[in-house]
Amino acid sequence: MSDLSQISVAILAGGLGTRLRPVVGDQPKALAAVAGRPFLAILLEWLARAGARRVVLCTGYRGDLVRQSLGQSFGPIELAYSQEERPLGTAGALRLAYPLLDSELVLALNGDSFCQVDLAAMLQWRAAKAAPALMLLTWAQDAARHGQVELDPDGVVTAFREKQPQGGPGWINAGVYLMERRLLEAIAPGREVSLEREVFPAWVGRELHGYAEGQRFLDIGTPESFARAQGFFA
Repeated sequence: MSDLSQISVAILAGGLGTRLRPVVGDQPKALAAVAGRPFLAILLEWLARAGARRVVLCTGYRGDLVRQSLGQSFGPIELAYSQEERPLGTAGALRLAYPLLDSELVLALNGDSFCQVDLAAMLQWRAAKAAPALMLLTWAQDAARHGQVELDPDGVVTAFREKQPQGGPGWINAGVYLMERRLLEAIAPGREVSLEREVFPAWVGRELHGYAEGQRFLDIGTPESFARAQGFFA
């Protein structure tokens, strides 16, 4: 499947954003204004240009504000909402949204980061490798704040280390994933589960592949990175 219009997209937009409270106040992190627009709007514009036509927003903290801000559509994209009643983690949020993700392949991305990539090429690479799960990677000079990844020559992830304090350069998780829907069904429903700490380490050496083609990368998780984000899309 290489046509994004036929693929359900999930954006993980349920984070509490506690580190950003001094900067953005009591609002969901994904609605924080970057270059005058909610960050979620920037992600949705990018997805629309890539051909996406249906997006499920996995909301949590102040999810009512996300729904009020964006409504039922964004340009050509139909929007649906999966609202957590309590924090479920990144994997738990996808499991909750499972009934709304109605394609065999799901594109999932973090709602507080962006990585420049050709999504059509990423889809084609996944199909050629027949990869059950694929993680976009980008190179970082300091990998301390991100999951650091090692690959074999065929692109299979052989090691995934979430947020290593020693840092240093390396390939990092860019927060964009392609995965077969059936893998989400295997996640235990109704409890807090992390993609980064629980699911991905269990897939190492098997289902999980790495696509090392991410280019410019941005996250807005700290006041410092949020300040840098203001000029990123100029």
